[in-house]
Amino acid sequence: MTEPAREPHSSGDDQVSVVYTWQVEPGRQGDFQEWAHGIQRVARTFPGELGVTWLRPEGDGNRFHTVVRFQDTDSLERWMQSPERAEWHARLAGIARPVHPHLTTTGMESWFTVPGGVARPPARWKMACTTLLAVYPFVLLYTWLVAPNLLSWPVPLRAAVLPLVLSPTLTYLVMPGLSGLFRRWLYPDTP
Repeated sequence: MTEPAREPHSSGDDQVSVVYTWQVEPGRQGDFQEWAHGIQRVARTFPGELGVTWLRPEGDGNRFHTVVRFQDTDSLERWMQSPERAEWHARLAGIARPVHPHLTTTGMESWFTVPGGVARPPARWKMACTTLLAVYPFVLLYTWLVAPNLLSWPVPLRAAVLPLVLSPTLTYLVMPGLSGLFRRWLYPDTP
């Protein structure tokens, strides 16, 4: 089974999540759910485990999704390397298989387009620099062109304009573009 892409040996306090997708063999949904409850009980005993969310398929589907949350990357690493986890994953033979490599996120990397869908997230300082490069021109334009025209508005409305425009613009347009432009710098380990 392919291990999730993640930044090794990070000892920050930021939460980390791993998303799994499982293809369950027809007629084995009950066995898979029993397995899921068992591995969840074991995961709860590991320091730093913050919870597991299971997303069941609609109707008679056989594809399940799991979001596993840990306090930090070190806690996740202990779980991922544990004999307990390996033993439980061995029990899946004939019941389910992973659909594709897992996705591990710690927060901001969801703004960055990962080449080929599988790569170690960029270093946090690189994400911060790229985000600053994206945000600064918008704040400058807002402060210069828009804010002076909104002085008669109540403060809560004036304060809402920038994030209402900036958040979707960054998420859907600017950050994917900058991620592509700086791909080699953000993801030096990818071809």
